[in-house]
Amino acid sequence: MSQQRQLFGTDGIRGVAGEFPLTKQSTYLIGRALGHDLVRTSAKAQAVIGQDTRESSAWIADRVAEGLAAVGVDVHSAGVITTPGVAYLARSRAMAAGVVISASHNPWTDNGIKVFSGDGFKLTDARELTIEKEIFALLQNESAADDTALKIPKPSLPGETDLRHAYVKSLAEDVKSDLSKLRVLVDCANGAATAEAPELFRTLGIQATFIHVSPDGKNINEGCGALHPETLAKIVAELSGKFDLGVTFDGDADRALFCDAAGRVVNGDGVLLAAARDLHAQGKLKADTVVSTTMSNMGLEIALKKSGICMLRANVGDKYVLEEMLKTGATLGGEQSGHIIFRDCDATTGDGLLTALRLMDIVVRSGKSLAALVGDLKVFPQKIQNVRVREKTPFAQIPAVQAAINTAERELNGNGRVVVRYSGTEALARVMVEAESEEKMRTLTTAIAAEIQKALGV
Repeated sequence: MSQQRQLFGTDGIRGVAGEFPLTKQSTYLIGRALGHDLVRTSAKAQAVIGQDTRESSAWIADRVAEGLAAVGVDVHSAGVITTPGVAYLARSRAMAAGVVISASHNPWTDNGIKVFSGDGFKLTDARELTIEKEIFALLQNESAADDTALKIPKPSLPGETDLRHAYVKSLAEDVKSDLSKLRVLVDCANGAATAEAPELFRTLGIQATFIHVSPDGKNINEGCGALHPETLAKIVAELSGKFDLGVTFDGDADRALFCDAAGRVVNGDGVLLAAARDLHAQGKLKADTVVSTTMSNMGLEIALKKSGICMLRANVGDKYVLEEMLKTGATLGGEQSGHIIFRDCDATTGDGLLTALRLMDIVVRSGKSLAALVGDLKVFPQKIQNVRVREKTPFAQIPAVQAAINTAERELNGNGRVVVRYSGTEALARVMVEAESEEKMRTLTTAIAAEIQKALGV
């Protein structure tokens, strides 16, 4: 049985800023451990580091950069930039790694460290485990005291602006359609998208109105962004006829959600349907296959099947979607939450800005509204209930929880789904039930969540 990682989750290392593993000492040591990993393969390793708009992101970026520099890694700061922007820079600038300081959709009090290798892909679980072992070894070793005086990089803000501009330019150059007639409301979540989205949309002549573009360190994701797509949708609905669609990003803009002109939310399943059909019609959807996750609605699977497209399910997390895509050669994959990966343009991670441009391009080329593109997606009633837990004991080891899951699956009898899993980024158990009726969905979800609460609840 493979050894489990303790610090790295599905999307890097996450926690409360200022508490372990995100203290000033531990973030420095994380930088050192990563640096040792990089210089093992390249004595003159370079890394690019970027961050979101959280109050803690700048000092964490600086500490990680100091740790990297202390072991000989040359560090370049892109300042505030989206997660996929860092992945692009790592790949295009021949860096040994790209490091992102962000907790994505989490509250502003949290933060995180995620790492891309030089090819723009997230690190493998095995490599994360190797780095993690060294982090723990350094923590136990008193001689790993702070020696940043060896080589102290410049503070991470404002960063090298030409790096951000290069990423925006690369996105703009890939757009072949004229998007200038589109009227779009854009919610930047007071996060990393505030640094690139306005410049990108302006470059392409899109008639964009921006909201939540005034980050103050504490308002990232607060009542806005992809975590709260209803905020954007409500405005678009109230201003009926003013916008063709709305787009909303999460804190680090590696995902995007949308709403149509009437203010109806279109999640990642809807985007996958529109993009899959478009690529399929052009003969660019390899093996007529799309990769989604266990959380994608059965309605998506049914709609794709009608179009002659097969849907595979991977574990939750865009790195696992990408692993399945690379294994099968699939061109398109993504998550209901809005992480969409387009391998036909060599994307190596979910990219909210790229997803927005691709969906707008489909709208323009097809001559159809967003509502028309996803109109036949019949969604099974689906409920996700979160239970805060004190530990992540495998559900199979808790008889009452496993019995509740088994009961639900028997009742659904193939006309629905049950997915119970732990969050890879928070101390939460997530219970998801799909059923043909709203009542059955709620009853089964509540029953499973109650047993988890009894056994593991905080």
